[in-house]
Amino acid sequence: MPMELNLQEENNRSLKFHGGIFGALLPFMVFIVGVVFIALSGAPDEKGFWPILILAIGIGLILAKDRTAFSEIVISGMSQKIVMIMITAWILASIIGVLMTLTGFVEALIWISDQLHLNGIGFVIATFIICCIVSLSTGSSFATILICSPLLYPTGGILGAHLPSLAGAIIGGAAFGDFIAPISDTTIASALSQKTKIGATVKSRIKYIIPAALLALVCYTLTAFWFNDIGNTNENILTGKPKALIMLLVPALIIYLFLKGKHLLHGLLFGLLFGTVLGLASGLLPMAQLMSLDLENFAAKSFVIDGINRAVGLSIFTILLMGLVATLKASGLMTKLVDFAALRTKTEKQAEGWIATVMSMAVLLTTHSIVAILMVTDFTNKTGEKLGVSKIRRANLLSLIACIFPFVLPYFIPVILMANMTATGKEFGIPQVSPFEVGLFNFMSWGLLVMALLTIFFGFGKNKKPQEIDE
Repeated sequence: MPMELNLQEENNRSLKFHGGIFGALLPFMVFIVGVVFIALSGAPDEKGFWPILILAIGIGLILAKDRTAFSEIVISGMSQKIVMIMITAWILASIIGVLMTLTGFVEALIWISDQLHLNGIGFVIATFIICCIVSLSTGSSFATILICSPLLYPTGGILGAHLPSLAGAIIGGAAFGDFIAPISDTTIASALSQKTKIGATVKSRIKYIIPAALLALVCYTLTAFWFNDIGNTNENILTGKPKALIMLLVPALIIYLFLKGKHLLHGLLFGLLFGTVLGLASGLLPMAQLMSLDLENFAAKSFVIDGINRAVGLSIFTILLMGLVATLKASGLMTKLVDFAALRTKTEKQAEGWIATVMSMAVLLTTHSIVAILMVTDFTNKTGEKLGVSKIRRANLLSLIACIFPFVLPYFIPVILMANMTATGKEFGIPQVSPFEVGLFNFMSWGLLVMALLTIFFGFGKNKKPQEIDE
């Protein structure tokens, strides 16, 4: 059975701050300004945000009138069960991502592109499709960007692809998996927070993702054709092991297990174990990558360790941020926003609109989609249940918003990360792409925005059955 989400009871004590609303907002202002400054300076690593969050929490402690209550609320926010669920998902998904990389999975996909004799135009389209497959396989937008950018961006540049379209195709493919992959943190958070099953939620998202992806393909084709330049092919970059395509069985197994309603840990661990055995048996995964000891440096080496290390930055960032977010909720600021929305929510359509609006505000405030989902969980549940918005539809609204703003606005981590990864083309004489261009040419997320508007204003995707079946 899928894991049930039981959120911890909120601390009922309200926090008061010196300076009133300004005092309550100041820690978040410091956080947002610090994150934007660091990100725009070219260092989007989540570890760089740790000191900013510590500073923000420290400022909040100084301004809080009841510092004991402030401290307890911070710890309570950090220790929510769903936070641990997310961290578990990130760790296991990161390990799977490293496994897929070591076995040559991405290079095998590139080999297919080479066999099809793709030019700059075709390569942009192929890049988008490849990144969709990778993100669907790993469930991680960050892993997709980190894995695919060093391989696909220089290659596409050499083939004469329009560089902003190429960068947009990579992050667009990353957004694809973030929205629909069963092991995506966004999928898991939205489904579990609304107490619906992951498999049923994934099935319901097909009607959103297909039109958005088709619209993105049309836009990538048009822009790539319009701006395309003919380049010289470097055959060395297009090498790969076609037999690595057998690793497609790993995400296929994980998807199958989730669609069968298996437990989160069940699906991810089975997928990881199966992928490891398959990689070793096929000779794609060197035995030394499983575990080796560096006696000289007193260190152990393993692809598992590498995967966990990749998840550390985001995990600690989330833990610290959830502590800060808890103080925002306790200050009553989010309550005022929610109350404002609740007073104006009288119908099912209005409920959907305000769910999307409150989620948007939460995303823009925290710059973190998962944290935003957690912030609006109670409002979304209560409002949806009161006015008849189905669990799955609520989860889909949350994920739609979560896969739009973080992938198009130039101060969000995925956009900054993608822009910085385009530096991998410098050694081939290929210039970088700005964060603004990355977001502008991410047609996948713009397509999801279209679907979100159709959903909110015209009721697209609404279950026609009188009662949602969530079994």
